[in-house]
Amino acid sequence: MSDGLDGLRRDVALGCRVMAHRGLVENILGHISVRIDDGRALVRCRGPRESGLQFTTPDDVRVVDLASGEIADDPAGEYAVPSELPIHTSVLAAHPEVDCVVHAHPPDVVVASLAGFALEPIFGAYDIPATRLASKGIPVYPRSVLIRTGELAAEMVESLGNAPALVLKGHGVVTTGADVADAVLRALQVDTLARIHLRVRAAGVIPEAVPDADLGELPDLGSAFNRETLWRHHLAALEQDGRGLPSAGGRSLDGT
Repeated sequence: MSDGLDGLRRDVALGCRVMAHRGLVENILGHISVRIDDGRALVRCRGPRESGLQFTTPDDVRVVDLASGEIADDPAGEYAVPSELPIHTSVLAAHPEVDCVVHAHPPDVVVASLAGFALEPIFGAYDIPATRLASKGIPVYPRSVLIRTGELAAEMVESLGNAPALVLKGHGVVTTGADVADAVLRALQVDTLARIHLRVRAAGVIPEAVPDADLGELPDLGSAFNRETLWRHHLAALEQDGRGLPSAGGRSLDGT
């Protein structure tokens, strides 16, 4: 991940593009925030040329005051914060250890939540980080509402508890992380869990959780593999499909 505001803006823009590329968001819905300090965050906002998350640029990522919800670096007044900004402000306030919040609308997660089944660890080595996430339990916020008030956001934060991911019933997902890569990859893990659950059930089988003995045999492959390498893959896939950002200062998409 990058340093400085310009680098962080680029990270958020790339995170939004990865989410769109992988089907976690459709059209113009979804957003990412990254904490700058105790009072401010960078947030993917709506601009005058809004075209959807797959076309997010660093210009769409603005400094937002976490207390007032106002954009601090838009003197012309061209940008607007997302209507569900309280998702970000409430999670960042409640969890000082969190530096990034993702909100996305993965269709498979929405379907799974409407079907009413929990995202249990039904596979093992296929996706070890997703399995570990599911084994700890992924809570569900039971209201299918637009979270645009402090009161609703407080309910959502209570449902989240200390978990790094939350399913919003009939709505989508909220994930957290130390940076954009962490939070987006976690959203992809929730999406994988939902997709596999749905495919197994479509085959006429009710899936069973992996036994504890098998879970105990799954190794921790480390962040260098599960995070850095995997994130480079998603950025490279963006670039291959012509959906990446122009290089900044001669850097490649992975910041090197």
